[in-house]
Amino acid sequence: MNESTSPEAGSTPLLAVQGGVATLMLNRPAHRNRLHNDDLRVLMQHFQAINGDPSVRVVVLTGAVLAERPVFCAGYHIGQHGSEHADARFEQVADALEALRPVTVCALNGSVYGGATDFVLACDFAIGVEGMEMRMPAAALGMHYYPGGVARYVSRLGLVNAKRAFLAAEPFTAPELLRMGYVQQLVPAGQHAAAVRALVDRVLPLAPLALQTLKASLNEVARGDFDADRLRQRQHATQASRDFAEGCQAFAERRKPVFTGQ
Repeated sequence: MNESTSPEAGSTPLLAVQGGVATLMLNRPAHRNRLHNDDLRVLMQHFQAINGDPSVRVVVLTGAVLAERPVFCAGYHIGQHGSEHADARFEQVADALEALRPVTVCALNGSVYGGATDFVLACDFAIGVEGMEMRMPAAALGMHYYPGGVARYVSRLGLVNAKRAFLAAEPFTAPELLRMGYVQQLVPAGQHAAAVRALVDRVLPLAPLALQTLKASLNEVARGDFDADRLRQRQHATQASRDFAEGCQAFAERRKPVFTGQ
């Protein structure tokens, strides 16, 4: 039995879809959910399935963690650095995570290290647990991080915090992560699942087409790719949609709208 399927090692990431929510779970708890090349390949397959399923409106990314040492993800398996196209593949996965059509929530149920820190930044929201930490050890390993990840660090956290992470390999405590916006909520472990569900439930009833286009526009602006004409086209498209008509009618009738994504 290979490492991807042995019970001791866990497995490649798991995907479950229910009630408009796709849950992606990293599943190597005994190895702190480190990411192997097989994991990256499977994640890309899951992303494709999610984007192709119009019923999915929210994606939750989480990890299977050990109670005695909860680690959401320890990053890329260091033994697989340097393999052909490996680092480029990792960047492609992070970029694809950011580009997913549905809103993404990182259920950050433990500490996070290395390349996985960029997965958190690639999600739209992150809810962390008290006692967690984050560290980016690129310089301690002697490597320059890939371009997309550097850009996300600077655009999400600001230049000073990005320099603290990359140039000092500084570990960040949970309260620091909340102050700098790395996570938007910080809760006790026993309340984490409920906090994630509450956020999911706020997003699910919203208009899918509006969410999809707004998400794309916000991420483009964060990358410095501001195209007013493109954003205006999206504005006009949503205003001409059935969902916008439904939203206006529901407001006038003082009821909850029922959106279809059209």
